[in-house]
Amino acid sequence: MNTEQIVRTFVEYFEERGHRRVTGSTLLPPSGDPVLFTTSGMHPLTPYLLGRPHPLGRRLVNVQRCLRTTDLEEVGDDTHLTVFEMLGSWSLGDYEGPQSLDWGHRLLTEGLGIDPSLLYVTVSAGDQQTGPDTDSLRLWQERGVPVELTVEDNWWSNGPVGPCGPDSEIFLWSGDTPPRSTPTRDDRWVEVWNHVMMRHRRLEDGSLVPLPQRSVDTGLGLERLACLLQGKSSVFDCDVFEPWRRLVPPLWPLDEPSLRLVLDHLRSSVVVVGDGVRPSNTGQGYVLRRLLRRVLTVLWRDEPSRTLGDLPDELLSHTLDHFRQDVDPAEVRPVLLDEERRFGRLMERGRQLLARPRFQGPLRDEDFHYLHDTHGLPRDLVLSLREE
Repeated sequence: MNTEQIVRTFVEYFEERGHRRVTGSTLLPPSGDPVLFTTSGMHPLTPYLLGRPHPLGRRLVNVQRCLRTTDLEEVGDDTHLTVFEMLGSWSLGDYEGPQSLDWGHRLLTEGLGIDPSLLYVTVSAGDQQTGPDTDSLRLWQERGVPVELTVEDNWWSNGPVGPCGPDSEIFLWSGDTPPRSTPTRDDRWVEVWNHVMMRHRRLEDGSLVPLPQRSVDTGLGLERLACLLQGKSSVFDCDVFEPWRRLVPPLWPLDEPSLRLVLDHLRSSVVVVGDGVRPSNTGQGYVLRRLLRRVLTVLWRDEPSRTLGDLPDELLSHTLDHFRQDVDPAEVRPVLLDEERRFGRLMERGRQLLARPRFQGPLRDEDFHYLHDTHGLPRDLVLSLREE
């Protein structure tokens, strides 16, 4: 199955069970939201999980594009991306966790054809405030799926205060041997789907109070699932990266870790620009600037003449189409090139500054502060220039 077939199968499965599709929002959260970007499928639905009636009813399904800056340093491994898509289903005060888990298991094994013997799940063992999640445990035992009980790993929260509850995570074996061990002991068990039983609100003092309605919030990473279903060892090898894998290496020969960073950050930058963000020194624009400058640092490390102007139109169009963004690629390219010119000028100024006698020895913290505050040179850029 390619990613479009997976999305169609997922959405139709839940629509057949009374769920209404919510149009996925952009990466940009509503005005006044404290976060920079939408980080999960549930983010735009938080008011409804807290009890507000949703205009489409109590059962929802959607496909939501997300961006997580917390994963920037992990990008390059087999499972993390900066911008990705999350498939989600919700019960807003309707059915409970066991029903959600039952449907999830049936969709994975019957709808998507996954061998049941390749599944493992984790369930909340409870703590001093909440007991074990016996309902989820019972459901999995009835289905014959092996279960690992955990405490911290199976409690979901949206921060130190706010909605929270126990969750049950479904893992798929990715190894080339028969399944072994458990999800917390072997990272070849890859988490693909999390079902959160949203039952509580955590207060400032750490205590829990019941939410006005008991809801279920699920999230399934599309690229991660596609990678596993397509028999690939990395999300960078699934079908959404096919044109990037085909066109970028002949243009810019790179080692595999560098190639993954370039593919992820450039693709993410296109999506962020497509949602209306422009590079700046603060907020959302700074995240975009950081993504592009990390790409350029890698590209120029081996060959300073490389330019984003050589990026094929096909990659811009493919990415914008995949994320359903009604944007002309001709509007994206000038943004990338303008930031490239700005960064090139900054790099040249940095080289001139670092050539001064003051900066010839080991750099102290006050040197880094001066270079950043007076000349706009961040620490990672200074260190990169020193390595040239």
